[in-house]
Amino acid sequence: MFESLAKRLDSVFKTIRGQGRLTEANMRDALQQIRTALLEADVNFQVVKKFIADVQEAAVGAKVLDSIHPGQQIVKIVHDELVKLMGEKNAPLTRASKPPTIIMLVGLQGQGKTTSAGKLAVHLKKAGHKTLLVGADVYRPAAIRQLEIVAQQANAEMFSLGENADPVETCLMALGEANLRGCDTIVLDTAGRLHVDDDMMFEARQIADQLNPHEILFVANAMTGQDAVNSARQFHETLPLTGVVLTQMDGDARGGAAISLIEVTGCPVKFVGVGEKLDALEPFHPERMADQILGMGDIVSLVEKAQQVVDRDKAEAFQKKVRKGDWDLEDFLDHMRQVRKMGNMSDLLQKIPGISKMMPQGMDMAEDELKYTEAIILSMTQKERRNPNLINGSRRRRIADGSGTTVQDVNSLLKEFKKMKVMMKQMMKGGKGKGKKRGGMMPGGPFPPMPGF
Repeated sequence: MFESLAKRLDSVFKTIRGQGRLTEANMRDALQQIRTALLEADVNFQVVKKFIADVQEAAVGAKVLDSIHPGQQIVKIVHDELVKLMGEKNAPLTRASKPPTIIMLVGLQGQGKTTSAGKLAVHLKKAGHKTLLVGADVYRPAAIRQLEIVAQQANAEMFSLGENADPVETCLMALGEANLRGCDTIVLDTAGRLHVDDDMMFEARQIADQLNPHEILFVANAMTGQDAVNSARQFHETLPLTGVVLTQMDGDARGGAAISLIEVTGCPVKFVGVGEKLDALEPFHPERMADQILGMGDIVSLVEKAQQVVDRDKAEAFQKKVRKGDWDLEDFLDHMRQVRKMGNMSDLLQKIPGISKMMPQGMDMAEDELKYTEAIILSMTQKERRNPNLINGSRRRRIADGSGTTVQDVNSLLKEFKKMKVMMKQMMKGGKGKGKKRGGMMPGGPFPPMPGF
């Protein structure tokens, strides 16, 4: 989402780094370019104004160390101010001292509240909690049925009194139902509207007053831009919001709403939706997001994701084979599938520092490369995967036809695979001999070598 903003800021910093020293003139020019980049990314005007003032104040008061180039100092100042702007640190969910913990989801219609309820249930299950999803939207057609389906997919409990019931009564009844079913968390999926109106806000206020939720989370689609910011401001005037859930952060919007929401509401972004699947919900970390915006990657999130989905035993077994140089295409296919469990390849690559600069035209092709590579390997017999030397001209034509590729594609994969086997064996031996652990796209993880890239 922040790709265009990241590129604009990178361009600004390149100009600053090219200066021998910082002067009032080039500092003023840099701040003007940063202001323009933020406005074009759809950041609220008042938020941009305050941000630039904070950066300018910090830059004037900062001492430039002898060991740090002035341009690098500015990058650090912008980074630190971005972190402050986005909430400084991760804000975990508030838990009740005595269960159940009540989480109320509010927002306009079509922002992803029901899906977010399911995603929250999946997230909480990983932490050992049992969740009851409560259907309190009695107005939108099939809303309760949708929540039932989401609850089934999330393996969560679901409760509703039906489409003709009173939403406040439904939420109150859910308290007893949670105790009966042994649920320590309740997620209230309240009704949304196409616009903010008094009836909706009064009903939401009633639910909040009656149940006193531990969290009232405003759910907003990050792609709606400043409309999301304006809606959040209106909701916050009526309800004591405690946090924000941003959906579709994997979209192609400019992303400024994500930054503006925090400043306008004074509430932290607690979660971001990064995909359509129910496990595609991640806690929001301001520092990690600032790192990504400034092209510094996000290795911590990458490793955390790998730990969640990659089979450690398989990864270690693959690494041992690589050390010996006896891994084959079948091993590679299995390891590649482990990596794909982590999510979209383009998003994963962006978390590696420097990748975006190496591939300035975007990385949408990464996912396609994986699909073609997998198709080619799957078109081989088991013997061919284990011993690629068996693959002669006729076999290559058969594999190309079976995978929907060309013989040249098959040749390219086989050629690069041989090169990669030699290279990886040498790298692993080199790292072992020097007592160092090498970084980057090493077979030990989470990324395998990628023939075809």
